[in-house]
Parts: sequence; structure tokens; C-alpha cells
Amino acid sequence: MTNQKKKTSPKQAVKKTNEKLYFVLAAIIAAAVIVLFIYPGLINNEKNDEVYYMFKKEGELTITDSASSVKAKLDIEIADTDYERQLGLMKRVSMEERQGMLFIFPTENMQSFWMRNTLISLDMIFINAKKKIVTIHKNTKILSDQSYPSTAPAKYVLEVNAGFTDKHKVNVGDVISWK
Repeated sequence: MTNQKKKTSPKQAVKKTNEKLYFVLAAIIAAAVIVLFIYPGLINNEKNDEVYYMFKKEGELTITDSASSVKAKLDIEIADTDYERQLGLMKRVSMEERQGMLFIFPTENMQSFWMRNTLISLDMIFINAKKKIVTIHKNTKILSDQSYPSTAPAKYVLEVNAGFTDKHKVNVGDVISWK
């Protein structure tokens, strides 16, 4: 018995090489699609920096006066991590009238916000640790680095559409609660 190697024809060799090439190419394309799905910002194009975020309801908030009469109720998105607080309502093109974002800080301190990359005008409501409103900035200027500071220490900040506080007669001294 002799060891005889099976000879491959040139056509078969080209076919095997093409099959390997197609397999490697398919694997590269699949990996690229997966990477771009996970990290969509890797593609540079004119619209790349126009990533917009949508509202995600995470609770319900009520604003009452000192006599516990309800002034307003709204759905809230909560920003309670450093990243969420930094992002805030940036890159949002709209927000419903009965929606807002509640920023929760670890400790009560003087707070200051700005409107960089914020496309909708807001009312900013600063709230102390006792959940009492201490400062309101109305009709903030969009896309601005202007500072909007609290006038007293605050642990919470509620951002709502501009005009909300006037429409619902929300004032300093009113109280918030949420679930």
C-alpha cells in the first residue's frame, strides 16, 4: 500500500481559496455590524453628533402648596448618577407638558445648572432636602453656558418645560413628592 496524496485540480484550489476568502469577509462584516450596532457613534457623518434622547418615565411627581393642595402632577425621568446628571435634558428636541426630569444629588449643596446642548427652554426648580422649593429659574435660554444657580442649598432639581411654573402657579415654598 502506498501513500498517495490526492491531487487537487487548479479549479478546486481556486474554489477552496474563494470559500475561505468569503468566510473571512463574512466574519469581518458581521463583526463590523455588531461593533457599529453597539457603538453607533463610530461612523463619522454629518448627522453623527445629532444623537437625540427620548423621555423614559421612571416615576410620578406631585407639587403641592403649603396647605397640601395639589398644583401639578407630572411623569418624571430620574437623573441620580453622575452621568445622568451631566447629560440631563441635553439633546432632547421636545418634552410633553406633563413631563420633567428630577435630578437627585447625594448631598444638599448650592447647585448650578446651564443649558449647554439643551434644545428646549426650561423652568428649573431647585428643591432642598426637606423637598421644599427654594429657587425657580423661568424660561431658560437654550444652548447657553449661562449659569442658573440655586439661592439656597438644594438636594433636588426639577426641570420642566418653560412656562410650566407660571401655568401651574408653582412658587418658592411649595413642596414636591414623588413615587
